[in-house]
Amino acid sequence: MLRYVLRRLLTAIPTLFVIVTISFFLMRVAPGGPFNQEKGLNPVIKANLERVYHLDEPLWKQYFLYLGSLLRGDFGPSYNLPDFTVGELFRIGLPVSIQIGASALTLALILGSALGIVAALNQNKGADYAVIATATAGSTIPTFVIAPLFQLLFALTLKWLPVGGWGDGALVNKIGPIVTLALPQIAIVARLMRGSMIESLRSHHIRTARALGLSDYSVVIRHALRGALLPIISYAGPAAAALLTGSIIVETIFQIPGVGRYFVDAALNRDYTLVMGTVVVIAIFTIVFNLIVDLLYAIVDPRVRYD
Repeated sequence: MLRYVLRRLLTAIPTLFVIVTISFFLMRVAPGGPFNQEKGLNPVIKANLERVYHLDEPLWKQYFLYLGSLLRGDFGPSYNLPDFTVGELFRIGLPVSIQIGASALTLALILGSALGIVAALNQNKGADYAVIATATAGSTIPTFVIAPLFQLLFALTLKWLPVGGWGDGALVNKIGPIVTLALPQIAIVARLMRGSMIESLRSHHIRTARALGLSDYSVVIRHALRGALLPIISYAGPAAAALLTGSIIVETIFQIPGVGRYFVDAALNRDYTLVMGTVVVIAIFTIVFNLIVDLLYAIVDPRVRYD
C-alpha cells in the first residue's frame, strides 16, 4: 500500500507541471494584462509596475521565474491587491471555503445516501418516484437560481437568515451557502445511491444472505450498502475538490470571502498570480482526493488490492 501511495505521489509531480505550464501560457494568450484595466494610468508608471513584476521580461523567462517561486512555495504577489501576497489571500479565504465546502459535502453524502437507499428499497413505489422527481429537479436547477430564491424566501420574506456576508463565521451566515451548495450534490448522490443499491440488492451474495435468514437491517446496511458505496466514493473525490476550494457562484452571491470569490476577481482583472495560485490549489486538492478515493476502494471492497 505504501509503495502504491508513493508511486501515485511521484506521478502527481509531472501532472502538476503540465497543469501549471498550460495554465501559465493560456493566461498570457488572453488579451489584456493586470495593469491594462487602470483608466488613465501613466505609461511611465505602468512600465515601472511591469518592470517590478517582471512582466517586461520575455515570456519564457517569466515562466521559469514563476516555476522557481512555485518550487519555493511562493505563489507570488497579487497584482491587483498589492497589500497581499497570493499565499496570504489563501490563508484568509481557503479556511472559509473549506468550512462551507466540507459542510455541504457532508450534508450531501448523508442526506443523499439516505434518500437513495429509501428509493431503492421502495423501487417503483411512491417513495421512489418522489425521490427521483426531487433529485431530477435538484440536479437541473443551477446554483445561480437556487441562491437568489433562497435569499428571497428565507432572508427577505421570512427574515430567518441574513441575505449574505460571513459575519465572523456565525452559523446563520453559513446556512444559506451550505444548503445552496449541497442541494445539487444531494440530488446527484441520491440518484447514484439508488442505482447502485438496486444493483447490489440483486447480487447473488445478497440473495444468499436473505436465504440464510439474516434481518433486513443486516442485509441492507452490512452487506448491500458496502457494495453500493463504490460509485458514491468515486463521485465524492472530485466533488470534494470542487466544493472545498470554493464555489465561484455561491461565494459571489452570498458575499463569502472565500477562494472562489478571489478567483472571479482575479480572472476579471487579469491577476495572473492569483489565478495561477487558485489553479494549482484546485489541482492539488483533486490529486489528493482522487488518491484518497483509490485507497478507500481497498477498504470498502476486499477484492481491490494495491500490493
